[in-house]
Amino acid sequence: MFKAMLMTIFAGAMILGTAGAIEQPVPAAAAAAFKDVPASHWAYQAINDAVSKGYLKGDGSGKFRPNDPVTRAEFAAILARVSTNENAGGAAAFSDLAGHWSEKEVSEAAGKGFFSPADYANGFKPGTPLTRVEMAKWMASGLAARDGEYKQAIEDTKDTIVPVTEYYKGGLNKADYPYVSVMLGTGLMSGYPDDSFGGGKTTTRAEVAVIIQRYETTQTKAPSAFKGLNEMREVGTTGTNLRTVIPAYQYTEGHDLKSILGKSSSLRNGEGKVKVYHYIFMSGLSAEQTGSIYGRMFVDKATKFFDRSYIVFIDTSVQTLSKNFNNRSYSNGINAALQGGYRLFSSTAPKFGFKTLTTDGGDEFFSKVSETRFWVTSSVPRYITSGNSAGESYFADDGTYGGILMKKSE
Repeated sequence: MFKAMLMTIFAGAMILGTAGAIEQPVPAAAAAAFKDVPASHWAYQAINDAVSKGYLKGDGSGKFRPNDPVTRAEFAAILARVSTNENAGGAAAFSDLAGHWSEKEVSEAAGKGFFSPADYANGFKPGTPLTRVEMAKWMASGLAARDGEYKQAIEDTKDTIVPVTEYYKGGLNKADYPYVSVMLGTGLMSGYPDDSFGGGKTTTRAEVAVIIQRYETTQTKAPSAFKGLNEMREVGTTGTNLRTVIPAYQYTEGHDLKSILGKSSSLRNGEGKVKVYHYIFMSGLSAEQTGSIYGRMFVDKATKFFDRSYIVFIDTSVQTLSKNFNNRSYSNGINAALQGGYRLFSSTAPKFGFKTLTTDGGDEFFSKVSETRFWVTSSVPRYITSGNSAGESYFADDGTYGGILMKKSE
């Protein structure tokens, strides 16, 4: 029981948290003297750091209230204090903030680009606990206001795959994909231990102390400094993370993988046609070191890694052309590593809510009247074993193809 509680507390520190600013200031010298923040508290150092810098404050009675959920007013005030953005000027008009302790700092946070009055047309409602998806949107918007490349990152991730359970199971609006992607990609926020994002949940003031430490550093870096964000941007714009994860691979000139996504390709046995929508590559050699932000989505300890090849997960669909189509029809019809593959043996498919091939032969798996969409796994060479290059290609029925190529250094 005690161990479970510790794990829950630790997870809280790693999840996107929020901690608020309270109206009454507490001197920096008193940061370590809060009655409810002992030296053994998991966020003790982060709280001390945030308070000493004036980002967070206590309640005026000697308490920090680390477990209280942060409110909109509190987090807006924190962002106004920690952000180095230019204030665009002009007082943000929120009708329900007149005379409220946070009025000035909420206006400043709006001026720095974290949100606008248009986002809260029915009132800011300063005492409302801030949801995690709101927090994601605020921080991503603040980064975009500071650096145009973050604005581009938001644009690039509108159609990306978001590695949280809500992506397939529901619970995350498509409009929020970019903001959550920027948070996950930069490490400002992360998911819960069950790999959900929990966008409707709130976060505590202690968690916010940790988040603000991260934000303070993140705002000084370009988005290109974060590999995870680079991956999610590449997936959002090209359908694959290949170049970010395995830069040794180049595309065959004029024939990138994006050019064949969504195109029909006949199985060699003539029993069906496949389409591919995404390729997600792993550069690592174990479940603990997958080399990709998408590792959690497809890999667990049951996943087999190989020294001589890279794993690739393929988002595909099949239109059957024979009434007895099953798993064997599919596997016997695949004629290229990038055209299809085998079922995922990890437990991630049911956890994240996507389909993979079944173990019962697949007689009932494939629809006979519409396309069946699912994920499979395949592999591509990790090394050049003969000649001067290694690679794979995939041809569509219209004659176009996509290819990846690894060449020996000259």
